[in-house]
Amino acid sequence: ERGSVREIFSTPKHPYTRALLRSIPKLSTRKKHRLNTIRGTVPHPLNRPKGCPFHLRCDFALSGVCDVAIPGRTVLEDGREVRCFLYSDEQLIATNDIGMIASDDDLVEEEQRTFSGESLLEVKNLKMHFPIKKGFFNQTVGYVKAVDDVSFAIHEGETLGLVGESGCGKTTLGHTILRLYDPTTGEIYYNQNGNGKVNLANLNDKAMKPYHRDIRMIFQDPHSSLNPRMPVLEIIGESLKVNGLAKGSELEQRGRELLQRVGLRTEYLQRYPHAFSGGERQRIGIARALAPNPRLVVADEAVSALDVSVQAQILNLLKDLQQEFNLTYLFISHDLNVVAHISDRVAVMYVGKIVELASTEEIFENPQHPYTEALLSAVLKPDPEARQSQTRIRLEGDVADPANTPSGCAFHPRCRHAQDRCQTDRPELRQTTNGHFVACHFAEELELTGIME
Repeated sequence: ERGSVREIFSTPKHPYTRALLRSIPKLSTRKKHRLNTIRGTVPHPLNRPKGCPFHLRCDFALSGVCDVAIPGRTVLEDGREVRCFLYSDEQLIATNDIGMIASDDDLVEEEQRTFSGESLLEVKNLKMHFPIKKGFFNQTVGYVKAVDDVSFAIHEGETLGLVGESGCGKTTLGHTILRLYDPTTGEIYYNQNGNGKVNLANLNDKAMKPYHRDIRMIFQDPHSSLNPRMPVLEIIGESLKVNGLAKGSELEQRGRELLQRVGLRTEYLQRYPHAFSGGERQRIGIARALAPNPRLVVADEAVSALDVSVQAQILNLLKDLQQEFNLTYLFISHDLNVVAHISDRVAVMYVGKIVELASTEEIFENPQHPYTEALLSAVLKPDPEARQSQTRIRLEGDVADPANTPSGCAFHPRCRHAQDRCQTDRPELRQTTNGHFVACHFAEELELTGIME
């Protein structure tokens, strides 16, 4: 399909275009429905089906037509170009008869979840400072405060979204929780499923090894996180072999199941990472993380490399696995639409600190920190018509340097509500309403705008 931006987004014609648009997470459906997906997988370039390449995944495929011939270009009255037999002269059907791929009434409603009791993971006053060394004697002249006095808890079966600008410390926080970094100070308490709590921050590498089965990570970069010398089966099955969970034919069967769950073909098991696209590599990384049936998964930009249709499949998969195995997620992402859809609570991070923490509804409907309000105003709406009425808050300056943070509130040089006190007094993360924590001196006085539809 080819047309203007406004035409494509307001009145998509081709079933594939419509399916893509309906796969995009919408803020209004964050807690109500599963995402629409396109069934099946993209055909392999060396083994494409006869006829229209999309007919095996299309809800409107015409038997004896779409599976036989490749559709030619059809020019509609408004100048739109569509390659689809539904619009050809021989099979012309009115646009209203085609309808959307699915209506909101067809979507599966999800239950509202609540969490209580002990936390699965509790982080207290965690700091990860990297030394800055200079001079002939390699002396330490300062520190990059990537994570600076962070505290939060995640309940079992919950998804905590972590958002913020690039460089704010989100990934470093995830790596520190998994002990890929040794924290400078602080505690990381992990609930051992009835065997008490253990402080992961105090464990050495040998003592930490058993917990790497329970706490897994989906890395942000699918290129560098996969060993280029290992085929997919070995990449996925490595944790299973190390922990004695599977071997031989059982290991291969488990690998096939995992590939199918993340939307890849089972014949890919013996291929190497260089043979895959970035999105396919990310799916392999997701399968590897889920292989040993972990309890906690740190997902660092887990779906950022995927197109919207595969993204919807993976998000639904993550929710299905969470319900099936009672998984807990720390979901790190820049995409607030995705965060709104998958998260139960959201933490907003700025220059190594959490500045706001609350339920997803509270964060999006009633932000209490000016930085959160600015992030929400930058959310790009897929509908060009709705985008025109959107008011964008443009922050002045750049993100503060974590090696030389401003005095007082680190956000005050960019904050339009800053007062004299903000330049000298550092705000603590405090509870303003039930379950809503904010690090702002004037949180109760400000009237900020959310974006929830």
